[in-house]
Order: sequence, then structure tokens, then C-alpha cells
Amino acid sequence: MVPIHTASAFDSPYSASAPAADGTCEVRRDGAAMGRISFPPQPRFYGLSTADGVPYSKIATLHGRDVLATTILQTCIRYQSRTKTCQFCAIGQSLAAGRTIAHKTPGQLAEVARAAVELDGVKHMVMTTGTPNATDRGAGVLCDSAAAVKAAVPLPIQGQCEPPDDDVWFTRMREAGIDSLGMHLEVVTPDLRARIMPGKASVPIERYMTAFEAAVPVFGRGQVSTYILAGLGDTREALLDISGRLVALGVYPFIVPFVPISGTPLEDHPSPSPEFMASVLGPLAQMLRDGGLSAEKVKAGCAKCGACSALSTFEKLAGEKLAAERETA
Repeated sequence: MVPIHTASAFDSPYSASAPAADGTCEVRRDGAAMGRISFPPQPRFYGLSTADGVPYSKIATLHGRDVLATTILQTCIRYQSRTKTCQFCAIGQSLAAGRTIAHKTPGQLAEVARAAVELDGVKHMVMTTGTPNATDRGAGVLCDSAAAVKAAVPLPIQGQCEPPDDDVWFTRMREAGIDSLGMHLEVVTPDLRARIMPGKASVPIERYMTAFEAAVPVFGRGQVSTYILAGLGDTREALLDISGRLVALGVYPFIVPFVPISGTPLEDHPSPSPEFMASVLGPLAQMLRDGGLSAEKVKAGCAKCGACSALSTFEKLAGEKLAAERETA
């Protein structure tokens, strides 16, 4: 989630040196040394290819330290027209650049997942997909893919799709081997949704809420989540209001700072300030604690990984604050 090839990154006062002998890099701000960082090494499974010559890295990639991630369908009915596409989405760019393939088959995903576990110690997997239709909205392809992976390796899986038209898909996904489910709101204010993601906004927020209500009993409290992008215009109050509704249902609201992607209509849109994020994540972390939800309890997926947001850190701070209060009481 650190922006590199964006306008804001080019203007950033921060830079990183070439790696030293120990593999670490020095971070500088306006030329002054700030500290040292290290980058995850390239996964060993990236060096392999399928029997028909497809590099494993075009089928699934490493996210964070130990998460395998794939976009099963690298196409979307929303992406065909800029009047429908989400303005922050770049699903077609990596395909056009040849960095991935349009459709990852269940067999390919199973093969790569097994290698990622055995060679790189991957602990869980994220399966997302472009929306292929206006009915199951990708649930069917998630079922086929999850079943194949689970037959090959016992890897916890998060599936991600828009709410399908029929709630029976939640049971089907769970039975196929999906352990946690993400249905991502991204933007929560209706007029902003219509402007920023006009195609996806055709599925109203209330349909998401009824889908969450149906999915939680199937997957369990805290095993259903939604990804929300802070900084696109939703107010602090709007973000916390819907978060309260979600937590009450048993849904984990994973709020992350928006990071622009070059080549999209929002490539020059700024990320939210640290102060704004703290004003949201602090109360949200307490809300999660009060509701019995936490990133640590999520079986697989974005909230468990946590690399896109500081929310899990705020959860820990809320826990430390509570412990300190108990000691002084």
C-alpha cells in the first residue's frame, strides 16, 4: 500500500536507498536519515511455471508476509465503460500489461497454492474476482476455485464478491471451503457511490446490509467483512455510523486509507491525512472491541493480514488502554 508510481509519490520527501549487504535500506526524508527498512524477499514460488508455461506469479501473488492473493477473473462487467467502472479500479491494467492472465482455473490455483504453502509458508489466501454477471456476481467461480484449493492444501480462504442475487450462495461458498467472506462497500455515502462507482452503486447499500445479515450466521460473527476506502469524501461521521451498524450485525468493517493508482480517473486524488485516519480508526477499534470482533479472530483475508490499514494497531492500543484502566481501578 506504499504508493510508488503515482504523482504524490514523485513529490514525496521520502526515499529509500539501494539495499545494503544485510538486505536493509535506509529511509531518508529530504536527504536526512530516518531509519532502516527491509522488503519481503521474492517468494520462491514465483520462480515456477505451470506445465503449459504460465508463470505462477501471473496466477497468484504474495500480499504482506504470508498471504496468497488472486483475482480469479481479471475482467469485470463494470470495467467495460468509464460510465460504469469504479473510478479507483485498475483491474484491467495488469492484464493489459501482461502481468496476469484473464481467468485462473481451479487447477492452476490449487497448484500455485500448494507451492506457496510448501515453499514460502503462506498462511491464508484471498480470492477476489471481477464481477462476471448481475446474478451470482462471482460466487460461482469462487466456489469452484475454493473447492479445488482445499482439495490440494488445507489453506484458510477468504472469498470476495459483490452480494449475489440469492442468499443460498453463502451456504454454497461455505461448503466449498471458503472460511471468511468479503463484500466490499468501498464508499458508504449514496451520492458518492453513484459518482465514484456508478455501476457498483446499482447494488444499493441496503442490499449489502441484508446480505451481511444473511451471511453472518453462515460464516460466523467476525468472519464476514467489508472493505471501506477512507478519503474519497465520506465524512468521519458517515464512516463511524455505518461501522456501528456493521459491528452490530457481526461484520468487520475494514477501513483503509485510499491510495491512488496511476492510470485511473482518481490517480491524482489525495490520500487522507493521518489525523483523519486516527479520528476514525480510534473509535472504530473501540467499537470492535465492544462488539467482540478483532482482526486476530478473522480466519483469512484482508482484515487478518492488516497490511492496508493501521486498524489492527488501534485495536491493540484500545486493549492496552483497557488493561491500564483496570490496573488503576
